[in-house]
Amino acid sequence: MSFIIKKNIWDLKASVITDEKFFNSRRKILKNLVKGSVLYAGLSSIPQSAFGQPSSYYPPKVNDFYKVSRSITEENFATTYTNFYEFGSSKNIWRRAAQLKTKPWSLTIDGLVKKPLTLDIDDLLKKIGGLEERIYRFRCVEAWSMTVPWAGFPLKKIISLVEPSSDAKYIKFETFFDPNVAPGQKQKWYPWPYQEGITIKEAENDLSFMATGIYGKALPNQNGAPLRLVLPWKYGFKSIKSIVKISFVSEKPIGLWESLAPAEYGFWANVNPKISHPRWSQASEQQLGVEGRIPTKIYNGYAPQVSSLYSDLEKNLKDTLFK
Repeated sequence: MSFIIKKNIWDLKASVITDEKFFNSRRKILKNLVKGSVLYAGLSSIPQSAFGQPSSYYPPKVNDFYKVSRSITEENFATTYTNFYEFGSSKNIWRRAAQLKTKPWSLTIDGLVKKPLTLDIDDLLKKIGGLEERIYRFRCVEAWSMTVPWAGFPLKKIISLVEPSSDAKYIKFETFFDPNVAPGQKQKWYPWPYQEGITIKEAENDLSFMATGIYGKALPNQNGAPLRLVLPWKYGFKSIKSIVKISFVSEKPIGLWESLAPAEYGFWANVNPKISHPRWSQASEQQLGVEGRIPTKIYNGYAPQVSSLYSDLEKNLKDTLFK
């Protein structure tokens, strides 16, 4: 039995999906990252301002409950090898992303809630009442991974702030839209602004995390400043960056990549080594800065915390990556 929708993905424009040659070139870059020959020579000259501004919130208190058996990825790798298509399809977009102004930054929380809010990110953090640091594994759908210390707060704290109604079944996230700053947003074939969504039950899971920092300081722009979602058991494209709007809705949101290529980037996007992407295997992954590939774990190693959310999907042998 095949779990992948029988849709001809190749009918889409090549510019809409990750080109196979481009994907293979990324693998070459990853090999060079492991050898340390591509980035390290110039990283020492990167100004600290490129990695975010200092804040009284940092460094945050470490939550020792969230530990992993892997070594933490070198900061230089995690902050210079990133996907952020708003600034281009290259991984090395941190210079372009530095042009985004993240202060002040307004966040709207609306939809099916009793207490809608529009407030500055600093005011949100005051309402949340403190940050914590969690070390999470992060797995990209492109089969590379990293292990990083995120600073932030559980997503369920936002839920408690706005008190969603019983009709709210999903949460939709939306990032900024400013083509004058983000050149990738001038590409009309992408349905900007970037959107993603999860279920309320997923949002209530304690692993669901709103990150404002990384490596003990505020997020650099390329990693999603000033506020991003982190869902460690899902492929990275679900962890939307630079959020400006959070809406509680009754209908399932359709994310940017799902709208472009639903047979490749589905709603659930749970890490599953047994189900390949249509164009490459998900059975193993390359950790940034580490020699050799390692096996990928179901739900990226977080099965004990999240598998109960998908019991019906698994019972019915439905895929947890694609529709």
